[in-house]
Amino acid sequence: MNSRLSAVFVALAAAALFGAATPIAKALLGSMSAFMVAGLFYLGSGVGLGMGIVARRLRRADAMANASHRIEKGELPWLMGAIVTGGVAGPALLMLGLASTSAATSSLLLNLESVLTAVIAWVVFRENVDIQVFLGMVAIVAGGVLLSWHPGQVAVPIGALLIVGACLCWAIDNNLTRKVSANDAMVIACLKGLIAGPVNLAIAFAMGAALPAAGIVVAAMLTGLAGYGVSLVLFVVALRHLGTARTGAYFSVAPLFGVALSLVLWPELPSVSFWIAAALMALGIWLHVRERHEHEHSHDLLEHTHRHRHDEHHRHQHDFPYAGDEPHTHPHVHLPITHSHAHFPDIHHRHQH
Repeated sequence: MNSRLSAVFVALAAAALFGAATPIAKALLGSMSAFMVAGLFYLGSGVGLGMGIVARRLRRADAMANASHRIEKGELPWLMGAIVTGGVAGPALLMLGLASTSAATSSLLLNLESVLTAVIAWVVFRENVDIQVFLGMVAIVAGGVLLSWHPGQVAVPIGALLIVGACLCWAIDNNLTRKVSANDAMVIACLKGLIAGPVNLAIAFAMGAALPAAGIVVAAMLTGLAGYGVSLVLFVVALRHLGTARTGAYFSVAPLFGVALSLVLWPELPSVSFWIAAALMALGIWLHVRERHEHEHSHDLLEHTHRHRHDEHHRHQHDFPYAGDEPHTHPHVHLPITHSHAHFPDIHHRHQH
């Protein structure tokens, strides 16, 4: 399987994990406040990934492995911006909006996240887009709208505007995370969880919530580790290879996985709209997968650190003992080059058109 298809499956796996966490969150909301659920989910993500990072470093004790996971000082503003907008402001606006907005309206409005993500990526960060990618985005969003559509239950109260604000925060988060996606995805997701978790828990306690029973806390944190932690790790890896708009489009199929798990947990015959939505999303994914963007382009001198293989963009020498293991991670330099080949707006192809 080529690297681009692998990245597509990584993005869909991220969506599947996040989507599967939604019905579990709904079940937990019966006994906990929304901020408590969000706080435990994020905290479980941060703690679980932190333990994974420690275990990984114990296995790779050499200095090069440890140095490879450091985030550069110049990238910290991008990362902190992503954490504040996506891990703190987004959930806060969503919870405030849900207090006065119907579930049907909320579900419809949440489809705006992928649209706003793509608009920011295309307009602000100048990611390339062609008609095929645009139509694929339209098909995926249309499937999401159909999946959450309940006729006669849609209104636009102030709560709806707050939910739109939450979608905008997450769209900004997605685009800012792209700026640091070359770094260790586990570290990025861990930091987000360790900061967003306590903030959301503090809000929950300030609103009078109490910590639930130990079993529920553990269940929530484990769900957060999978649905928020591992999912975000995969999302960052997909950003690295696909760019923001395309990754956001794949991630927006998450509700489909959520509905599918709901049908397993609470069995009932899927509606016609479910199958039409699934077909629309499949069409959108197919349009994206068959994209072939190819032209002559130039790479400027670039130095960064990320996990890589020695392909056409990584033909460098090593200044440390190298046994030939691939993939591997270390700081490396890309020399200027001009060539032509099919590519996505990944970390090596963020050029203007």
